[in-house]
Amino acid sequence: MILNGVQRSANGVNSRRTPNAEHRTQNEKGGPMRPVFILLILCSIALSGCVSAPKKGTTLQTGNFLEPQASFRFSDVPVPTKFKLVPEASYSFEASGMRVGLLKYEGKVDINQVVNFYREQMPMYNWRLLNVIEYGERLMNFDRDQETCIITLMPKGSNVVMTITLGPKSQTSSKKPIK
Repeated sequence: MILNGVQRSANGVNSRRTPNAEHRTQNEKGGPMRPVFILLILCSIALSGCVSAPKKGTTLQTGNFLEPQASFRFSDVPVPTKFKLVPEASYSFEASGMRVGLLKYEGKVDINQVVNFYREQMPMYNWRLLNVIEYGERLMNFDRDQETCIITLMPKGSNVVMTITLGPKSQTSSKKPIK
């Protein structure tokens, strides 16, 4: 029996219960704090389930990443997925180990994402970045063994026009220039 915060036990001994002791006892038994804690855990699990992985072949919007297309004209010059070939403005030729081509693409992509794409992807195909020239357009020069590759990126409204030019390196000669 509790009277004015004093509890009388069956043997007649009086003991005082403090509010903290009573609160602690309720929590140990799963009192009012337990449902709030469980509710918080369930909400965090439910909200984390709302995040999904990007679909295959899409660009991650939080990063500056583009993925290469599954197949491209030259097996060692990747093209980002968001670009479409403009066939009437493109040509390519391969014979006796020599390759020449001018491939024009158009896509709706941030131009800086494309620059980053080629900075990352071309070394994977043994291309060496020589330089990047930025003057509204972006011009990226790559080379390797006996070939050069020039990638030109030109803004066109909300799109980017990309031209990939591939050809053999010029043969250096020891002859003196003609005067």
